Amino acid sequence: MSTSKKGLILATLILCVACGKRPSPQAMPPNLFLTPASTEIASPANTGETASPPQPVLPSEIKPTATGMIPDPAMVSPQITPRPSLAPDAWTSLPIVPKVSPRVKEIYQHGLELGNNPQAFSKVGDCGSTPAWFLGDFDRGPRYFNLGAYQYLGAVIQVFQGSFARTSLAAKSGFNASSVFAPLWSDRKQCASDETPLACEYRLHRPAFAFITLGTNDAWHLDTFESQMRRIIEFSIQNGVVPILSTKADNEEGDGSINATIARLAYEYDIPLWNYWLAMQPLPDYGLQEDAAHITWGPNLFNDPKAMEKGWPVRNLTALQVLDVVWRAATNMSDPKFDLGVTPAIKTPTPNPSPLSGEGRTSEIGDLAGVPHPQDPQFRLFTPLSILNIKFGMSQV
Repeated sequence: MSTSKKGLILATLILCVACGKRPSPQAMPPNLFLTPASTEIASPANTGETASPPQPVLPSEIKPTATGMIPDPAMVSPQITPRPSLAPDAWTSLPIVPKVSPRVKEIYQHGLELGNNPQAFSKVGDCGSTPAWFLGDFDRGPRYFNLGAYQYLGAVIQVFQGSFARTSLAAKSGFNASSVFAPLWSDRKQCASDETPLACEYRLHRPAFAFITLGTNDAWHLDTFESQMRRIIEFSIQNGVVPILSTKADNEEGDGSINATIARLAYEYDIPLWNYWLAMQPLPDYGLQEDAAHITWGPNLFNDPKAMEKGWPVRNLTALQVLDVVWRAATNMSDPKFDLGVTPAIKTPTPNPSPLSGEGRTSEIGDLAGVPHPQDPQFRLFTPLSILNIKFGMSQV
């Protein structure tokens, strides 16, 4: 077996590459989190029932291509004209949950014209974007989470059922910004031979929104990161998918330049930025495990202050808040049950013990089938740095 083939096999076995040097904590500016004014989910008619969003009409067949979906020539995509740049250090004080511009609605409406599913979102990233690490519990049922005072998030969870625990074809262990454009890494069972992971994911899932959570594995590819991120952003916009960019918790590159680039691109393209890095700053050890690579685990119990000291539930809560705000802005939905400008903390009273024992449970979601559920104390034994203690960028193979 050749050295290159051995490298490819090794790449596919590695679950994740994560953090390096920890960023310096910043003072938490006010008005970062969405804090609900009520624990009830509002319905359009105030009847106590949650209205079902309209079902999309999707094309019966779309032929795969290496560049993705081919829009109807009569459907003109929103013009892509980057704005002036953002100051280099401005990203450190940008809010966790963004203020959404009208640009989002333009992209979303274009996606509806192309036949995108208004009740679907995709994840584009590395192992941190796989269901076992990111949002998967919200498709598994209320036994696996407690919204606490954030009951309004029940609406967005209901609307996007099926996307939370779905294994994205554009989110795999070791992925960097270049990987999503390499047909080599596409799922051969679901994608065409010349189709990229990103094009395949958008063609098959037809999302209206996409979390773009890349950067950790680009610490070794700084020269290509920005150009590849621009490709991802523009490809998403052209296909009517609203890209939600996310900063990262680590500082593997040593100078915070990747987060600065991500924030600057979000500003230039006038698209949502989820400043996930800032959400981690007040947590013990910035929400990172001892290996400085993975976020600390805690159950998704948003009513438990102790659980909310861990990186895992804080990441999931803020992701839901961002998805909720972007979705409402795109669809012109308003909800008087929550306020956009209140306290920065995610602390709520009356902690409840976890309803899950975690012992002996195996993962039922994503590409980690057979691996202990993250609540199982044995789960950490399966994290890659605990096994191999290496750094590996998939595009280095």
